[in-house]
Parts: sequence; C-alpha cells; structure tokens
Amino acid sequence: MIEVGLIGFGLAGRAFHAPVIRAVPGLHLGAIVQRSGAEAAEKYPDVRIARSLDELLSITQIRLVVIATPNETHYPFARQCLEAGRDVIVDKPFTTTLEEAKQLVEVAKETGRFLTVYQNRRYDGDFQAIRQLVEARTLGRIVRFETTYDRFRPQLKPGAWREAARPGSGILFDIAPHLIDHAFVLFGLPEAVTADVRIERENAVADDAFDITLHYPNSMRAVLRSSILAAAPRPRFVLLGTLGSFVKQPFDPQEMNLRQGYIPADKPWGYEPEENWGVLTIPEGGAFVQRRIPSATCDYRDYYANVRDAILGRVVPAVTPEYALDVMRIIELARESSTKRCTIPW
Repeated sequence: MIEVGLIGFGLAGRAFHAPVIRAVPGLHLGAIVQRSGAEAAEKYPDVRIARSLDELLSITQIRLVVIATPNETHYPFARQCLEAGRDVIVDKPFTTTLEEAKQLVEVAKETGRFLTVYQNRRYDGDFQAIRQLVEARTLGRIVRFETTYDRFRPQLKPGAWREAARPGSGILFDIAPHLIDHAFVLFGLPEAVTADVRIERENAVADDAFDITLHYPNSMRAVLRSSILAAAPRPRFVLLGTLGSFVKQPFDPQEMNLRQGYIPADKPWGYEPEENWGVLTIPEGGAFVQRRIPSATCDYRDYYANVRDAILGRVVPAVTPEYALDVMRIIELARESSTKRCTIPW
C-alpha cells in the first residue's frame, strides 16, 4: 500500500485527484493539505488534515505527494517534497518555466525519487479510441489532427488566480498541456511550432485563447485550439487522413462527472451513450459510409494505476520527467512564436 498525501483541495484536488486516488487499489489517501476551511475534513473524515506542507512532510508514512495547487507553487513545493525523500506527482503544468522544469528533473535524479506530471486527459475514452484508430492506420496517413478545448465564460472570474497577471496564469498553461500531450502521444515531437496566444475578453490580463500548430513531416499538422468565448463549442477532435476522417463532437464526460461528485458504479467513468460517439467516415463503393466508433473503456484511474506500478518497479512510467520537459518546451516555443509572429523550429 502506497500512502499518498494530497496538497490542495481546490477544484483539482477535490475533483480530479482525491476521488481517483481513493478508487485505485494499492493507493491510500493518507493526508490532505488544506490551509484553512473544513471541506476536506467533511468530505473525507477518515483522512488526516494538515495545514501546511511542512506538517504533511512530518508524516513519515507518506511516500507519494500529489501537488494540486496554483501553478507558481508547483516548482517550490515539488522541490521541497523531492528533497524530503518523497515521490511526486505535479498537476499540469509541470512548472511555470522550462528552466524550473529542468531543475526539478535534476533534483529527482539526484534524490532518486519518482517524478511525473498529471496527464489525466490521455485517459479520456474518446482519445484512447483515436489512439486505436491511428495505430491501426484506419484513416491511412494522417494529414491533419485537431484537438479543441472550448468553454464559454465571457465574464471575468473575480479573485481567480488563473485570470490574474501572475506566473503560470492564463489558458496556455491551463489547457495547452493536455492538447500538447495528445499530439505527442499520437505523433511524437514536431519539427516546428506556429502559435497565436491572445487575450479576447475585455479587461482580461491573462491569455484566454490560443491556436497552436505543430508541424510534422509529410505536411502533417496538429492543430491545438482553445477559447473561453465559444458559446457553440467546436468539435472535440477532428482527424483527416488519406483513407477517411474521424470527428468527435462532445467532450468526454469524466470531468463533469467528477466535478459533480458522480462516479458510475457499474460502468467506466467515461461511459458515453452511442449518440455521443465519434463518427468515422470512409469512402466505400463510390459513396461515403459513416459509422460510430465507441469510446474506449478507460478512465483516470488508469493514470494512477500506472504511477502505482511504476513506483513499485513493475512498469515504465507513462509520463516521464523528460516527456514533461518536452511539453514545457512546446509551451515556451508557442509563447515565442506568438510574440514574434513567426514559425519557430523545434
């Protein structure tokens, strides 16, 4: 049994970490750091509540620490945990700069501790179905891949650190790590990056929209997009290939289920009715034939199961520190490309 300490009980800790940790055999949520308030204690009365990171690290049984705090704290908190001899999961983004990320990786090597980033959306059922289509070459040679994460929130959120002018704020740090991960898993590292990172809402001070194009060989392009002014969300995924196309419209339901505290008891967490499945279109007999492709039966527990087994030396980590560095490198290249209004080679 691996004892886990969770730092932070905001949205990330409350919805995306605590319930998932509790649902994975071999992991035990032993402590939660919540600086003030009683929400964690009310939700998990059997879990020890700590009021500081130092108090958490004084609990000798805690082996794995999960950091689900504002982005600018990721680096100092992760470093302190590694140096205290703990394994660490950092919620995305890894850090607020590539240089900080490199330093964390070095500290992990020096201390011999496990270090990774929470890439839970790799385990969305629709994305796993896409992985299977790409690996089977069902669409032939892929020429375009689009992954889009839209929301509609025209009004600024008072007091929200993600919308303030501070390190790690803005939608690029919030959403892009998920979409970059999708492209990397499917196609590897790109040859170049072209990006437009911008502010669309009035009086906003942190970026709230981006379009990032990753350039791959053979004219293949991965397009990563997000906007907070999308009242009618664009398709979640689009793939175009030499043998057909695939379009997935609605979002994987795991996020909303977890936000609402709903965990299906008798089916995968990301279960979707057939009408929400993605549509595969292929030419056949002089016409176009369409069929729905079911989302894969996976969920965010698979991420934590991999972490558990990697810590125990049974498997290779799904998200290595070096992989996390590559994601951070894309974020910085995207910012540079947008500022200079040009394409930046990898």
